[in-house]
Amino acid sequence: MHSDTPNSKLFQQQYTPAFVSRWDELINWEGRKEAENGFFEEILSEARAHEVLDIACGTGYHAVTLTLSGFNVTGSDGSAQMIIKAKENANAHGVGCINFRESEWAELSRSFPGGPQFDAIICLGNAFTHLFEEGDRIQALEEIHSLLRPDGIAIIDQRNYDALLDKGYSSKHEFYYLGDTVDVHPSFIREDKVQLEYNYTDGDTHSLSLYPLRQDHLTRLLQQTGFEQVVRYGDFKRAYESLEPDFIIQVAKKF
Repeated sequence: MHSDTPNSKLFQQQYTPAFVSRWDELINWEGRKEAENGFFEEILSEARAHEVLDIACGTGYHAVTLTLSGFNVTGSDGSAQMIIKAKENANAHGVGCINFRESEWAELSRSFPGGPQFDAIICLGNAFTHLFEEGDRIQALEEIHSLLRPDGIAIIDQRNYDALLDKGYSSKHEFYYLGDTVDVHPSFIREDKVQLEYNYTDGDTHSLSLYPLRQDHLTRLLQQTGFEQVVRYGDFKRAYESLEPDFIIQVAKKF
């Protein structure tokens, strides 16, 4: 996020207090937990990860649920509004001890000084596609790599932009964003930008601008920035057809 282009920090403007206050309606924590069915807990356990950094913690769903599952989680986000809400949710779930801090991805090593200190770093909720510039993506991944211990893993998910670009928008509405009070659709789709509209049943409307990052592109960037093993999942399944899943999850290992 080091560039001064208009898109570089657009998310900070778009995640308004009003939108953040309704974000959990979109997620539906109980529905999300059922859909994931322990997927991330299993991946982290297999990697023998204990110290976890959630760099796009949003309103705190994964930071809270992973903490309740026994992981030592630190949460960060580039949106001050999200951090406020995440702390509220953590307190409500009895895990107010979670360390949350506002931090942009290009400055992770400044926010968490001391070199490699995490067994896993997660960036979930399609958050990585807030980065529009290639240099910003590379810098963020380099920061992630620098904070991971040897054999540490990075987990990044995103919408299936290959499907969105190549065959148009569709959603099975089975795994992510399961709230029934909001409808999500793109208002326009281009190779360099997607605009998603979030329309709530009471008429409230919000939007996000995102970069349609293709699966192979992210894999190449992970390899370019030092990760030597990348495994992909489609809607939590290891075997999948490229255009079939709603979401893609990439797990990259640092050796």
